[in-house]
Amino acid sequence: MKPLADCPKATLAAIRGVLTDIDETVSTQGHLTTEAYGALAALKEAGLLVVPVTGRPAGWCDMIARFWPVDAVVGENGAFWMWHDWQARKLRTRFVQSDGERADGRRRLEAVGADVLREVPGAGIASDQPYRLADLAIDFCEDVPPLPRPEVERIVAVFERHGAQAKVSSIHVNGWFGDYDKLTTSTAMMAELFGVDLAREFPNGVGVANVRDFADAMPHLPRWITRARSGAGFVELAQALIAARS
Repeated sequence: MKPLADCPKATLAAIRGVLTDIDETVSTQGHLTTEAYGALAALKEAGLLVVPVTGRPAGWCDMIARFWPVDAVVGENGAFWMWHDWQARKLRTRFVQSDGERADGRRRLEAVGADVLREVPGAGIASDQPYRLADLAIDFCEDVPPLPRPEVERIVAVFERHGAQAKVSSIHVNGWFGDYDKLTTSTAMMAELFGVDLAREFPNGVGVANVRDFADAMPHLPRWITRARSGAGFVELAQALIAARS
């Protein structure tokens, strides 16, 4: 990972949009700062596409798509994307799976959750679970005392034992049944909504500085990294992009 400050201005000026995680990328210690929210708005005002791609639930994504300065939002690790159709004055949602597939997945996830709570003391069902439509979120440090990495890995193992996918965020282990993920859904969303072919490649991925905390567990690292952590790092990226365009 190279310092973002070393990224050529021509490369930054050619960027057309930003797909960003939320927790500890835009947020900071569980809070959305004034500066980070302002950076989202500044990117939009500068003409870039802005799309949060998050593990957070449908209930949150409804609010984000309606009220945040964004073009769309991918939620629950790729279960759907939402966007506000300003011409029709309507929030729209595109699910990857059918109603029946999601219902079957939720039923199977109940057994996963029961096993996790029994086998991993200290883990909890995430407080935002009631607002989810497709996945199960297990809390390991948001509203419960932080669990050590081996315990987080045990949570992942329970999901995988049941045949579910599992992804670790900065606060939750999210699991679901289905072949989609953040990448496949983001690719489909960008093509359908904006006519952009991502080609599933991100040659100029940027990590905020706290990505170093997880670098040893990441098979693919971003090319660039900010000096600052969390939301301040996102602000750093936004300022660099805007400065390059001007």
